[in-house]
Amino acid sequence: MTKLALALLVAAALPLAAADWSDTFIGYRYGTQFREPGIDGTLTKNILQLGHASGWAYGSNFFNVDMLMSDKNDPTASGNGGANEVYVVYRGSLSLGKLTGKSLAFGPVRDLSLTAGFDFNAKDNAFASKKRFLVAGPTFHFAVPKGFWDLSLFACHEQNYNGIVGQSVDFKTTYQIATAWGIPFQMGQVGAEFKGYANYEGAKGKDGFGVETKPETLANLSLMFDISPLFGTKKKVYVGPGFEYWNNKFGGPNHDGPAPATNKRVTAPMAQLQIHF
Repeated sequence: MTKLALALLVAAALPLAAADWSDTFIGYRYGTQFREPGIDGTLTKNILQLGHASGWAYGSNFFNVDMLMSDKNDPTASGNGGANEVYVVYRGSLSLGKLTGKSLAFGPVRDLSLTAGFDFNAKDNAFASKKRFLVAGPTFHFAVPKGFWDLSLFACHEQNYNGIVGQSVDFKTTYQIATAWGIPFQMGQVGAEFKGYANYEGAKGKDGFGVETKPETLANLSLMFDISPLFGTKKKVYVGPGFEYWNNKFGGPNHDGPAPATNKRVTAPMAQLQIHF
């Protein structure tokens, strides 16, 4: 799986300079109802974002960096203020229809791609997460009137670090079902877009504490409104609400009972801003 993922990543990343289309944006998200394992109660996060999507003759690329800044309820390892985290995602896809020159459309599917990618993060709290995550598998591109809707079936493998017990963790290879979408529409005279992603990942064996992990669900939803006309332009500045749902975060079993709660389900509304280039 690692060799396949690396080969697809190299093939997809080579034509970045020759993109047929691209969209790059900076963003800001704010919410007060986030949660972290091992912390009882909610916390506030300010999240800065840099995102990029582009397409070329035979596929597409997606890259995103989140810089997450927690309040003091999620402290650094030294206890000096709130923790900071950097989380990076890359996905590269090769269109089988474009590579073969044949239509692979069937039913609601307009094309089929091979996709590979990686996640990695670093966080300066006591847990000191160092996630290294590879995915590879097919992606089905659905025919929608506007925008896009994709569904991927991935094999995935994670390595991480548990600073509480001071050891690295090599999880079992498992599967992930991932969907992402961006559907533009009009609300009267205002342009809008419903966008987001949702991932369901299977159990991945024991974590660094020796506890069996559970299947994990993460969804991030956004309803963004185009306020660019206020600045004399179009499709450049968007604001709107967002919502994050996270069940069995990091694969840890939920504990939704009374305090102390080690891993409560995340249901976090957000306010969001994006500026596109």
